[in-house]
Amino acid sequence: MRKPGGTKVAVIGVGLVGSTYAYTLMMKGLAAEIVLYDRNRNRAEGQALDLNHGMPFVSPLRIYAGSLADCADADLAVIAAGESQKPGQTRLDLLQANVAVTRQVVGGLASHGFAGLILMATNPVDVLAYAAWKFSQLPSARVLGSGTILDTARLRFLLGEHCGVDPRNIHAYVLGEHGDSELPAWSTARIAGLSIADFCAACTRPCPEPTWDDLFMAVRDAAQDIIERKGATYYAIALGLARITESIVRDQKSVLTVSTLVEDYLNLSDVYIGLPCVIGRDGVEKVIRPRLDQDETERLLASAATVRQAIESSGILG
Repeated sequence: MRKPGGTKVAVIGVGLVGSTYAYTLMMKGLAAEIVLYDRNRNRAEGQALDLNHGMPFVSPLRIYAGSLADCADADLAVIAAGESQKPGQTRLDLLQANVAVTRQVVGGLASHGFAGLILMATNPVDVLAYAAWKFSQLPSARVLGSGTILDTARLRFLLGEHCGVDPRNIHAYVLGEHGDSELPAWSTARIAGLSIADFCAACTRPCPEPTWDDLFMAVRDAAQDIIERKGATYYAIALGLARITESIVRDQKSVLTVSTLVEDYLNLSDVYIGLPCVIGRDGVEKVIRPRLDQDETERLLASAATVRQAIESSGILG
């Protein structure tokens, strides 16, 4: 990894998510060089032109459209290429088409000697992060997915709204698949250092009796709600990808719920799911293994089984 200010990031797939992520990188000054790759070369060139026209308003950097060969020396390749979720679809409905895209993209990177980090954003993200790990033959710590970082952000936002607290002072995690089987780890959630039960007992703010299951369902179903209204989600996930990038580039050791290889936790192995991880210069530097209650443990095992079944049906292992 280059020092901050010298980092090269490859954005692979510059539709709504990839282009918004590139814009966010530019605004935050997290890269010195951004190469945009898309199977539609005209789109990549158009995005590069549009971004470059904003250069007088930001810190200097280089942005251009390129090939997979141009991406090979990137410190970080962020993959947002593939079919996007449509109204009524689950993320797993995208499986076969996007495994094929991942095989083509990661295989192309590998053929050009790519040795950086891979951050997968395309859905179903847990299965595709696993696929990218297999296809790249990189160490698992260097291949991660956006996981449940967005679900976790949604949970903290809604908890903050309900409790009247800045969501940055809430530590609550969504674990497992980035999909319908994900779960909130209520037993580990903290607001200003207090458990939710203790915070509510001490709170004098009038509010309706909380129904935590309803709140979590709003988190789980948020993507469909947004897709039905405007066709796609891209702002929040772009910010989440940028947050992961920041922790990598600046070696911040931030704890973020990314999708990573799980081994020796609750008898799980050889599967990618979202768990809190310490993220630094070398990718996933430590996987945090939360101490869950029995119900949460059972739900996490079921979620991991859902992802594992999708892996086995996808052709990745064949």
